[in-house]
Amino acid sequence: MTDLNEKITAFKKLLEVMDELRAQCPWDKQQTFESLRHLTIEETYELSEAVLDNDVDSIKKELGDLMLHLVFYAKIGSEKGNFDFGDVLNHIIEKLVYRHPHIYGDVIVKDAKNVKENWEKIKLNEGRESVLSGVPVSLPPLVKAYRIQEKAKGVGFDWEKPEQVWEKVIEELNELKHEVEISRDKNKMEHELGDLIFALVNYARFIGVNPEDALERTNKKFINRFQHLESKAKAMGKSLKDMTLEEMDVFWEEAKKMED
Repeated sequence: MTDLNEKITAFKKLLEVMDELRAQCPWDKQQTFESLRHLTIEETYELSEAVLDNDVDSIKKELGDLMLHLVFYAKIGSEKGNFDFGDVLNHIIEKLVYRHPHIYGDVIVKDAKNVKENWEKIKLNEGRESVLSGVPVSLPPLVKAYRIQEKAKGVGFDWEKPEQVWEKVIEELNELKHEVEISRDKNKMEHELGDLIFALVNYARFIGVNPEDALERTNKKFINRFQHLESKAKAMGKSLKDMTLEEMDVFWEEAKKMED
């Protein structure tokens, strides 16, 4: 671990390296806000994967990659005369101080729930027309649903008990079942499926589970089991297409036992 002076020295060195790369490297010279955007998204997902895997070494490395991107954006901003990294840091410092009056002011809070409620109220006082305006339009739908519900909760618009939310899940499930069995109307089925997923996200929030994390872990679990199935089929000299579901299920169950 490094002390404060070492951290400052390392950060200064990163800024200097960024200046040198921007001045001398043909690839770095060409980059713009727009060209970096998809790379930043990719790096963010790589960090997310490292967090889900609890891979501390990878988390450290991915944080470094993301930090490079932050410095890169600020460098481009300074070249355009719009802002530099000092402006970026000062802005977030001012925002954090302003939105934490229980630390930097005389506001009293009872718990973390109070803090989140105050946070949303303060943002509305900053001129936002809607509590939900702070949810990025480009977020993946599952993440967006979770953030929408959190934002609504911040101003008191929420269910009172998990049991109520579960009842809503069952209600939406039955409505989807009805459309599937009766109408077969694709638009109606899509509508009801969306309502069901939204209700499940809500329930996940109430029981303290992040639905995006849960789904990604299930994705990983399925991939591991399926690849075990593929490897067993290959060892037998068979193609999955040539195997029955019963044959495949034997190896699927074997993969599940290996996880246990």
